[in-house]
Formats: sequence, structure tokens, C-alpha cells
Amino acid sequence: MKERQVVTVLVKAWGVYGPQGDSLLLREALHRASVPSGAHALDVCTGTGLIALTAARLGALRVRAVDTCYRAVLTARCNAWLNRLPVHVEHGDFRSCLTHHQRYDVITANPPYVPCPADADHERGRARAWNAGLDGRRYLDQLCAMAPHLLTAEGMLLIVHSALCGPEQTLGLLGQAGLKASVVARRHQPFGPVLRARAEWLTERGLIERGQREEELVVIRADRVPPAPAPRPTGGAREHSGAP
Repeated sequence: MKERQVVTVLVKAWGVYGPQGDSLLLREALHRASVPSGAHALDVCTGTGLIALTAARLGALRVRAVDTCYRAVLTARCNAWLNRLPVHVEHGDFRSCLTHHQRYDVITANPPYVPCPADADHERGRARAWNAGLDGRRYLDQLCAMAPHLLTAEGMLLIVHSALCGPEQTLGLLGQAGLKASVVARRHQPFGPVLRARAEWLTERGLIERGQREEELVVIRADRVPPAPAPRPTGGAREHSGAP
């Protein structure tokens, strides 16, 4: 059966990170993940709100979306209103989600993950949507640590990032946090303007091969591991007291 595509009306304000290859790959993975009807969902680093809107269209009853960019928040709110979808958009750092003591059936994330030199690390404006430190893992590592505290007993996390910043490390951290994690989607695409401008620096850092101008995107899914059932008594051995 051909996969049904979700058609979403989107507006994008200047300075807001628009849907690109990573957003579309994450959306495809969310389609295949089968969002439970009535689920509570959280979309962090929401941007235009595309993924949050998709979660709502696929059956989530309540969707919370967060972003540190005021323009992104206003854009996502506008898109939720235009599409008449139950998405509540908040301004804030995704790390503040822990203070709400809420758990979610579905968490989606397209965080900043592009490695950047130290002198670019504090760029303002749109650069905040992609710059993530020397190894690109400033936010990825924090999301991996937070996930077990935000997921319900049967909840799942879907997170997209570039292979330049170590999918194996993401899988390892999620496993150490008690989650079962695997790569569920991949896509190769040409470098965009940011990576092309940093190609020489990325080569010097050993993050790409010389002449490489293509990156691989991955979506990693992590699920809570059900607790092992308590061992059942075998009934073979019995305690005796007193004389036989």
C-alpha cells in the first residue's frame, strides 16, 4: 500500500529554519512509526512546527512544541492555527521540559547538530538553528540524557542528525540511558551552504574526507525497554522444617 502523505499548509518567517532534508526525513520516519491514537507528543527545536503538525495529523491528541527562537514560536503558532491542529507552542530551551514533570508517548527532535569552529559558536540569528560546538553534539548529548525522564513506559524518541557527529555515540548514550535504540532511516544529500563553507575546516578536523561534499542524515529511534518479568517459582524445591 502506498504511504499516505500528509499535506500541511506552512508559512515561514524570515530567519526561521525552514524544512529541509533532515526535517523531511524525520517526517517520513514519524509516518512509519505509527503514532498511537490519543498520544501526548513533544517536538523540540520545532522551527516552523512541521513535525509537531505531522504528529497531530497522525493521531496525537496533544502536541507540545518548543523553540528558543521567538520568530519560530510565532511561525509555528501561526501554522498550527492555519491547519486547525492541537499544537501548543512555547518559547524556551528544550532542557526546561524536565521541570514540567510530564512524560510523552512520542518525542521528536531536529536539534542543532552542525560542527562549528569556536569563533562561529556564538553567532546569532539563523546560525543558532545549526551550530552545535566543535563536534556537533552539544544538544544531542543532552537530549540522550533527558529522554528516559521524558518518555512514558512505552514511549519513543525520534531524533535526526548528520552522520558527521557520530550516530554510534548517540546509540551508545541512549543504550546507557536504558533505551533500545537503532537507526531507522538514512539519506545522503549534497552539502548545503553552511557545510560547503566549512568543508576545509571539517577536513582538518577529520570529520570528512578531502573532497567530500555529501553528508548522510540518520534518524535514530529509541524506545523504553520493558522491565524483565519477575522469575516464576519453579516449585521444584521446598523448604522443610523439623525432622523428616
